[in-house]
Amino acid sequence: MNTPFLRICAVMISLALHGCVATPVSEDIPSGAAAQSSVTFGDGEKNWIVADDVTRNGARFTFSEVHIQNNGWLVLHPFKDGKPVGEIYAGATYISSGTNTNVEISIAQAPAPGTMFLVMLHQDVNENRAFDFVFVDERNVLDEAVFEGNKMISHVFATPE
Repeated sequence: MNTPFLRICAVMISLALHGCVATPVSEDIPSGAAAQSSVTFGDGEKNWIVADDVTRNGARFTFSEVHIQNNGWLVLHPFKDGKPVGEIYAGATYISSGTNTNVEISIAQAPAPGTMFLVMLHQDVNENRAFDFVFVDERNVLDEAVFEGNKMISHVFATPE
């Protein structure tokens, strides 16, 4: 993929994360298209997150399987007022290319059951193993969101008991 395409995708998802397009919040809808955008949410053929069996122990979440084509990050974004907050992240963990099992992400405080999060993949663009959540313009971070076509590899989920 070329850089302009990635920037366009990052802008589209940033708009979705910032509430500029209708983003679904129920777990059975995220793979559908956002109402005013061609961005869809879910798994791809080369990248995916198994999010239907996420477990947690206090402030630590475990995802049974995550597959990423290139080295990158599994990232949690919090919700506010029913929408994911793209300007911040609650937690991130480095994952190597390929299939990763029992991937853990810790956040600062244990959330209440039912607390909503967006889990998504970001590519380690500069391969420095540091999550570069540094805005390169008003909407895009250096370690870009992972897309397959117009599908952002992400899921909305509620914190389990």
